[in-house]
Amino acid sequence: MGQNQMLIRGDNMRFKKGIWFSLIMGLLILSGCSRASNQPVKDVHQSYGASYVPTLFFHGYGSSANAEMHMINAAKSAGVTRTILRATVAKNGHVTWRGQFKPGDHHPLVAVQFTDNRNSDYPQDATWAKRVITGLQKSYHITKFNVVGHSMGNMAIVYYLLANGQNRHLPQLQKEVDIAGHFNGILGVNDEPNRMTLSSAGKPNKMDHNYQQLLALRQRFPRQVQVLNIFGDLNNGTHSDGRVSNASSQSLKYLVKQRAATYQEHRIVGAEAQHSKLHDNAQVDQLLIQFLWHR
Repeated sequence: MGQNQMLIRGDNMRFKKGIWFSLIMGLLILSGCSRASNQPVKDVHQSYGASYVPTLFFHGYGSSANAEMHMINAAKSAGVTRTILRATVAKNGHVTWRGQFKPGDHHPLVAVQFTDNRNSDYPQDATWAKRVITGLQKSYHITKFNVVGHSMGNMAIVYYLLANGQNRHLPQLQKEVDIAGHFNGILGVNDEPNRMTLSSAGKPNKMDHNYQQLLALRQRFPRQVQVLNIFGDLNNGTHSDGRVSNASSQSLKYLVKQRAATYQEHRIVGAEAQHSKLHDNAQVDQLLIQFLWHR
């Protein structure tokens, strides 16, 4: 083999080696970039911890996260936060997230959507709620959170607390806003206007199946939680919001007051106090914004 041929062959070998080296380095760089795109987010999330207290909004039966947006936008307009996330929970419990926490914005809001929004199996609803809470814990290392529920959303909350309220390994609930809660029945289903009475302690004279299960909250409700219970009265003699009697909503008192850090009730009166209008009510907005964030 001539010297020129040997030089050409050597150049070809070096060229091929150079290509392989470039390919390998390229793959390593891409891999490193993939990790880098996640790593800074993880580092930022780990720095959040107790400084961030998200508020989760749970919608009612047959409804959606859109029903929560009036309250969420009111809080945003009040200067509470710039951060709004949406968590969509599938029937199998998988949570799809849209949005993320922003550094320095300590009061993010989370609009929760149950895909199976007509599921009145409240322990199942509670399990879905837990998936959202543990998802936030895993991603952002939160240690505290607040909740706002409307109608069936309240049942997801109280059943979550029934199962998990004493679990110190989970983020700890701080404040709970219950709106139009049917804790002890629904008009036309298992309650009628003016049929239910409450003792001075809030104990109802009749208890449906769900309420009997919730009685365990009297021993399990977390002691650090502050509770605001909002209900509507159409002022038409039914003492109800048209869907839930005031007594059913107020029966929450008997379940939690002896253990809650604080418990307060507010009655909204008039046409705008109708069951499905309460989550779009300016008075409700003001009450929950002041209660949750002192704005």
